[in-house]
Amino acid sequence: MYMLSNVLRNIMGKYSTRLYPFETRPAYEGFRGKLVNNIHDCIFCKSCQIKCPSQCITVDPKEGKWDCDPFACVYCSVCVDACPTHCLSMENQHRKPAPSKFVVSLQGTPRKSKKADKSAEKPAEAAAPEA
Repeated sequence: MYMLSNVLRNIMGKYSTRLYPFETRPAYEGFRGKLVNNIHDCIFCKSCQIKCPSQCITVDPKEGKWDCDPFACVYCSVCVDACPTHCLSMENQHRKPAPSKFVVSLQGTPRKSKKADKSAEKPAEAAAPEA
């Protein structure tokens, strides 16, 4: 009889869990959620790739390409702390469930090397006539 009363109370009572993803709780302060890169401020130095413990970030400085696999990321925020330009940040929201895996690919403008800038300036100076 005790089990029957327990079953009826659980059937008629309030739910013990949320109906995720339809009902979500708000994120608490300091929550490390979705990784965001402001690609226009990125200098493609690869420090986020080097520091990432799960190796989910790949950076190609020649092409100006930044890739992140959110399914491999452990959301530890080490890459955010290592970024010298502070272009990486973490939003305080959960990543939505996805039916298939994907990679976040961002394309930016690669930084110009100082050697390339100097070699481009030399022909301009040599071509200028001396007065």
